[in-house]
Amino acid sequence: MDRYLQIRNTTRATAIAGRARVASSLRDRVVGLLATPQLPSGCGLLIQRTSSIHMFFMRFPIDAVFVDQQARVTKVVPDLKPWRVVWWAPGARDCIELPAGTARATETRAGDQLEFTAVAS
Repeated sequence: MDRYLQIRNTTRATAIAGRARVASSLRDRVVGLLATPQLPSGCGLLIQRTSSIHMFFMRFPIDAVFVDQQARVTKVVPDLKPWRVVWWAPGARDCIELPAGTARATETRAGDQLEFTAVAS
Protein backbone atom coordinates (compact mmCIF):
# COMPACT_ATOMS: atom_id res chain seq x y z
CA MET A 1 0.00 0.00 0.00
CA ASP A 2 1.39 3.39 -0.98
CA ARG A 3 2.00 6.04 1.66
CA TYR A 4 1.76 9.75 0.93
CA LEU A 5 3.05 12.85 2.68
CA GLN A 6 2.47 16.56 2.54
CA ILE A 7 5.80 18.39 2.61
CA ARG A 8 6.14 21.95 3.87
CA ASN A 9 9.16 24.21 4.09
CA THR A 10 8.70 25.68 7.57
CA THR A 11 11.67 28.05 7.12
CA ARG A 12 10.00 29.76 4.14
CA ALA A 13 6.36 28.97 5.09
CA THR A 14 5.71 27.36 1.71
CA ALA A 15 4.15 24.09 0.55
CA ILE A 16 6.62 21.97 -1.41
CA ALA A 17 4.33 19.03 -2.17
CA GLY A 18 0.69 18.46 -1.31
CA ARG A 19 1.00 14.78 -2.15
CA ALA A 20 4.39 13.04 -2.23
CA ARG A 21 4.56 9.26 -2.50
CA VAL A 22 7.00 7.53 -0.15
CA ALA A 23 9.41 5.05 -1.75
CA SER A 24 10.74 2.93 1.10
CA SER A 25 11.02 -0.60 -0.33
CA LEU A 26 13.98 -1.58 -2.48
CA ARG A 27 11.70 -1.99 -5.50
CA ASP A 28 10.02 1.41 -5.06
CA ARG A 29 13.37 3.12 -4.50
CA VAL A 30 14.91 1.57 -7.64
CA VAL A 31 11.89 2.25 -9.89
CA GLY A 32 11.28 5.77 -8.50
CA LEU A 33 9.60 7.88 -11.17
CA LEU A 34 10.68 5.75 -14.15
CA ALA A 35 7.13 4.53 -14.82
CA THR A 36 5.69 8.03 -14.45
CA PRO A 37 5.01 9.91 -17.71
CA GLN A 38 5.07 13.27 -15.89
CA LEU A 39 5.10 14.66 -12.37
CA PRO A 40 2.12 16.97 -11.81
CA SER A 41 2.50 20.21 -9.92
CA GLY A 42 2.12 19.69 -6.18
CA CYS A 43 3.22 16.06 -6.34
CA GLY A 44 6.54 14.42 -5.55
CA LEU A 45 8.41 11.32 -4.51
CA LEU A 46 10.30 10.89 -1.23
CA ILE A 47 13.02 8.28 -1.75
CA GLN A 48 14.12 7.05 1.65
CA ARG A 49 17.69 6.09 2.50
CA THR A 50 19.57 7.56 -0.46
CA SER A 51 22.13 10.32 -0.82
CA SER A 52 22.48 9.91 -4.60
CA ILE A 53 20.11 9.51 -7.54
CA HIS A 54 20.30 8.90 -11.28
CA MET A 55 18.10 10.12 -14.10
CA PHE A 56 18.71 7.22 -16.51
CA PHE A 57 15.64 6.52 -18.68
CA MET A 58 13.72 9.48 -17.19
CA ARG A 59 11.42 11.42 -19.51
CA PHE A 60 11.41 14.82 -17.81
CA PRO A 61 13.58 17.07 -15.60
CA ILE A 62 13.01 17.31 -11.85
CA ASP A 63 14.21 19.24 -8.83
CA ALA A 64 16.02 17.04 -6.31
CA VAL A 65 15.97 18.14 -2.68
CA PHE A 66 18.17 16.12 -0.32
CA VAL A 67 17.42 16.11 3.42
CA ASP A 68 19.09 14.75 6.55
CA GLN A 69 17.34 12.67 9.21
CA GLN A 70 16.02 15.84 10.92
CA ALA A 71 14.37 16.89 7.61
CA ARG A 72 16.85 19.75 7.11
CA VAL A 73 17.75 20.43 3.48
CA THR A 74 21.38 19.52 2.76
CA LYS A 75 21.46 20.06 -1.01
CA VAL A 76 19.16 21.26 -3.80
CA VAL A 77 19.72 20.27 -7.43
CA PRO A 78 17.30 22.28 -9.56
CA ASP A 79 16.18 21.31 -13.07
CA LEU A 80 18.02 17.97 -13.11
CA LYS A 81 17.79 16.70 -16.68
CA PRO A 82 17.34 13.10 -17.87
CA TRP A 83 20.52 11.02 -18.10
CA ARG A 84 22.29 12.95 -15.32
CA VAL A 85 23.52 11.69 -11.94
CA VAL A 86 23.81 13.25 -8.51
CA TRP A 87 26.63 11.14 -7.14
CA TRP A 88 26.47 12.22 -3.51
CA ALA A 89 24.74 14.77 -1.34
CA PRO A 90 26.85 15.06 1.84
CA GLY A 91 24.83 14.58 5.01
CA ALA A 92 21.67 13.50 3.19
CA ARG A 93 19.55 10.55 4.24
CA ASP A 94 16.61 10.96 1.81
CA CYS A 95 15.83 12.62 -1.52
CA ILE A 96 12.64 14.40 -2.54
CA GLU A 97 11.98 14.46 -6.28
CA LEU A 98 9.73 17.33 -7.36
CA PRO A 99 8.53 18.91 -10.60
CA ALA A 100 11.25 21.11 -12.13
CA GLY A 101 10.92 24.68 -10.89
CA THR A 102 9.46 23.78 -7.48
CA ALA A 103 12.64 24.61 -5.55
CA ARG A 104 12.86 28.04 -7.19
CA ALA A 105 9.15 28.75 -6.73
CA THR A 106 9.28 27.85 -3.03
CA GLU A 107 12.75 29.40 -2.54
CA THR A 108 13.92 26.12 -0.98
CA ARG A 109 17.65 26.02 -0.26
CA ALA A 110 20.21 24.21 1.86
CA GLY A 111 19.64 24.79 5.57
CA ASP A 112 15.84 25.05 5.32
CA GLN A 113 13.74 22.96 7.71
CA LEU A 114 11.04 20.77 6.19
CA GLU A 115 7.99 19.18 7.82
CA PHE A 116 6.36 15.92 6.71
CA THR A 117 2.69 15.17 7.45
CA ALA A 118 0.92 11.95 6.49
CA VAL A 119 -2.05 12.29 4.12
CA ALA A 120 -4.70 9.76 3.19
CA SER A 121 -3.88 7.57 0.23
